[in-house]
Amino acid sequence: MQFVVMARDGSDPDAVARRQAVRPTHLDGIQPLVDAGHILAGGAMLDDDGNMRGSVLLVEFPSRVELDVWLDHDPYVTGGVWKQIEVVPFRVAVGSWMPQS
Repeated sequence: MQFVVMARDGSDPDAVARRQAVRPTHLDGIQPLVDAGHILAGGAMLDDDGNMRGSVLLVEFPSRVELDVWLDHDPYVTGGVWKQIEVVPFRVAVGSWMPQS
């Protein structure tokens, strides 16, 4: 199953520092999921000044339960970076990165 994950950072004065503190651990932990094909695309949501304020990911997991297990253990969740997370079922129809058949 594919999902879009929209995760918004906190808006308090320490939000940017929290993100920066756990970002290396988040990226290290997410790489095996990219390699396994679970993370199809991901990146930061930006404010008008280009500052990171959240994340959007296109993911594929066997079930929502397995997606939630990953989310529950991701450093952006355990480190208090992502404060509001929305998960929406999704189905890719087109993309330049998709293999040609």
